[in-house]
Amino acid sequence: MKKILFMFFVASVLSVTSEKAFAQFEKGDKLLNVGINLGGTYGGGVGVGASFEGGVHDFISVGAQADFVTWNYGYFGYKWRYNFLTIAARGSYHYGKHFLTMDNLDLYAGPALGYRVSSFSDPDGYNGIYDDGYGSGVFFGAFAGARYYFKPTMGVFAEVGYNASPLKAGIAFKF
Repeated sequence: MKKILFMFFVASVLSVTSEKAFAQFEKGDKLLNVGINLGGTYGGGVGVGASFEGGVHDFISVGAQADFVTWNYGYFGYKWRYNFLTIAARGSYHYGKHFLTMDNLDLYAGPALGYRVSSFSDPDGYNGIYDDGYGSGVFFGAFAGARYYFKPTMGVFAEVGYNASPLKAGIAFKF
């Protein structure tokens, strides 16, 4: 998994060829976030995730996200491991242009709608789809975030909200 993420990162960096100057979000921009998820919607945990969006208007982008979060839970000698895979469509409203004078900062917020697959394992050796409140099903999320570009096509991002995890952070690319 680490090798795949590293190869993806290298390919993304090498494919960044835009000569655009620093600019906030614009129609036609393609945005890629790759990072870590801290905390899960249903509890603690860590994970990895990525999202991709394309600008369809000067203030609006649409795209998709995929996130994987895992966490352990245990007491009295029992230890369960929960895994959550979320795949969702997402949209963002880029509102920073309304009041920011910093061209290299992009503020955005939006909803996500998709499907979450939940699974678990327990110390007795049972593995399978977990069938309770953490079960698989339709996923609805909401998030707010910021991207800070230290180069015209590369920067960092952070998102908070009720999404695949309460906090996401990582590297952002603009194509």
